[in-house]
Amino acid sequence: MGIIVGLCAAACFGSGDFLGGRASRDAPTPVVLFVAQLSAALGAVVLVLVFAGSPIGVDLAYGAGAGLLNVIGLGLLYQGLATGRMGVVAPTAAVVAAVIPVIWGLATGEQPGTLVVVGVAVAVIAGGLISRETGEVGGGPVSRSVVTALCAGVGLGASLVLYAKTGSDSGLWPVLSARIVAVGAAAVAILVVSRSEPIRLGAIPRRLAIIAGVFDVGASAFLLYGVRNDLTVVVAPIAALGPGFTVMLAWKLLHEPVSRVQVVGLALALVGLALIAAG
Repeated sequence: MGIIVGLCAAACFGSGDFLGGRASRDAPTPVVLFVAQLSAALGAVVLVLVFAGSPIGVDLAYGAGAGLLNVIGLGLLYQGLATGRMGVVAPTAAVVAAVIPVIWGLATGEQPGTLVVVGVAVAVIAGGLISRETGEVGGGPVSRSVVTALCAGVGLGASLVLYAKTGSDSGLWPVLSARIVAVGAAAVAILVVSRSEPIRLGAIPRRLAIIAGVFDVGASAFLLYGVRNDLTVVVAPIAALGPGFTVMLAWKLLHEPVSRVQVVGLALALVGLALIAAG
């Protein structure tokens, strides 16, 4: 079950990141982020109405903290996707976002089987290979977009840890509290940016941002379900394969080149999934 849920989260993450990054190329990132989070908040309202839950204060607090970290990570990720190659920025952020909850899961006593551990390691390595840019040579300077991606990964990974600390009885209410905080944080970012540049959002970027928000809240719901019903060290690396969807969408729709190393990374990702499933 963890594999299927993780793959659904990965598909939502990868698709949402592509759409949000694409919208940020034609509009200010804070505006795109605000519209996406507002869309996600509306989606979260629907989820809590459909799926029952009885949250307590600490669950909502963890959700709020996760939302703040998530929106910071998403903002950095959208900015990185808008200024750098999607096929490099998204996987770099994803590797960091996967490593943090895996370390947390192991530190808190999760004990996956040997094949699962090997599969997780292969999945993380796959994410690293997907993040390699064509012609990249070791020892070169690190681009600003990659640094942005690393910081984004820290925020996204830490938000998953907070989601994992919520109680199962709370249902999807932590997702709603997360989105409410995220909308507020994005609104503050708009106020700051509006002092120095005009705030405009065309019809196409607005539609892309709305759909990105739907994918974002879907990914959060799948993740929350996954970490409550399976090991975090299993779900997180599978969800971190979302950049594979981003890379393929960027290749298909934006005609960004896909290197042989990235193809190997995608193949290794499948191997990692098979090992986790076998474990």
